[in-house]
Amino acid sequence: MTDTIPDVDVPQIQRRTVGVLAGSQVLGGIAVAGSVAAGSLIAASVSGSEGVAGLAQTFGVLGAAIFALPLARIALSRGRRASLALGYGLGAVGALVVIAGALWSSIVLVLLGCLFVGVASASGYQARYAAVDLAADDKRGRQLSYVVWAATIGAVLGPNLLEPAGLLGSALGFPQLAGPYIVTAITLTAAVAVLLLFLRPDPYLLAAKLRAAVDTTAKAELAKPRLRDGIGHLKTNPGALLGMIVIAIGHVAMVMVMVMTPIYMAHVDVTLTLIGLVISVHVAGMYALSPVVGWSVDRFGRMQVVYAGIAILLASCVVAGLSPANNVMSLGIGLFLLGLGWSCTLISGSTLLVDDVGPVERPSVQGLSDLVMNGAGAIGGAIAGVIVAFSSYGVLCAVAAIPVLALLVLAPMLAKKAATPH
Repeated sequence: MTDTIPDVDVPQIQRRTVGVLAGSQVLGGIAVAGSVAAGSLIAASVSGSEGVAGLAQTFGVLGAAIFALPLARIALSRGRRASLALGYGLGAVGALVVIAGALWSSIVLVLLGCLFVGVASASGYQARYAAVDLAADDKRGRQLSYVVWAATIGAVLGPNLLEPAGLLGSALGFPQLAGPYIVTAITLTAAVAVLLLFLRPDPYLLAAKLRAAVDTTAKAELAKPRLRDGIGHLKTNPGALLGMIVIAIGHVAMVMVMVMTPIYMAHVDVTLTLIGLVISVHVAGMYALSPVVGWSVDRFGRMQVVYAGIAILLASCVVAGLSPANNVMSLGIGLFLLGLGWSCTLISGSTLLVDDVGPVERPSVQGLSDLVMNGAGAIGGAIAGVIVAFSSYGVLCAVAAIPVLALLVLAPMLAKKAATPH
């Protein structure tokens, strides 16, 4: 329909949009993935408590949750470019605050900085929706997955920079673990520049103009996406509700296991290089196969990929939970499966969400979904630290499997309801 608008080559603009979003995702991936292991280790070092280690990731996820709706509001009023750039910019500021916390041995500053670094994650997640603002209906899964995949390069590279970044930090007179956050600040600043300079025209604003041009009754935009708007749409759109639940449960299971793996490995004095290797393998699972996942979503159906994601997440909990702390290969396999299961639930769930909600209502529902996803992840990260402090990593993996098993029971019921005309 939009292809009939004169002087607007939507497919070309869409290709350019996906390319720019992919570039920003590479930079954001370096920043966020590189800070995951470092954040937990800095929090444990500064506080002297492994129980506090999980709070670094928890605060990061909490930051993403808190800013999910504000970023969605900005996307509606000023477009995706302003929203995504602001999120990455706040993440860069957060990295500087973490560095200050490491210098002054202040756990308050470390956690506050992690909170704002988490806002960069919110931008990374919302970039997947920017990829489908102009996408054809039958290509949503693939277009979304290309942007998710782009983070692979940076996300795999980021954890492997732990050792050289630590040496850089030491050379500059900072604590070794502050080094990765120097890299985070630089790469997030570069991501802001890429978005501000090259994400033109803005995909969301252009899509709104195109809708208005062919349908004079269409609303070009909403004044503000509100939490109650998203809840209202979910009540009448069971497919979108299912998508949100799939995303949230896949995310909470992933966060619970991933956040405590570096601490588990550090128990037996595994080097930062090997810890970074396991995390990079995990991140590869999250992103590297996302184009295949996206193609599968479009080719075989949303629910088939949801069920595949559930099976893979359960397998990852078993493999990781039974792995000794010094068995890098076994933990790597478990963490790779953890990332792949997350990829299946994220892409299939996000596509379900977009499918079942109209263009005008999407930002409020998308913002609510990201809030729920990151809020659930924040709770999971906090619980993970407590479980490992008072029990074991194996028990943590067993607990992480519980919500996934619940999804296995719940998903068919919601899918049946979504298939019923409403």
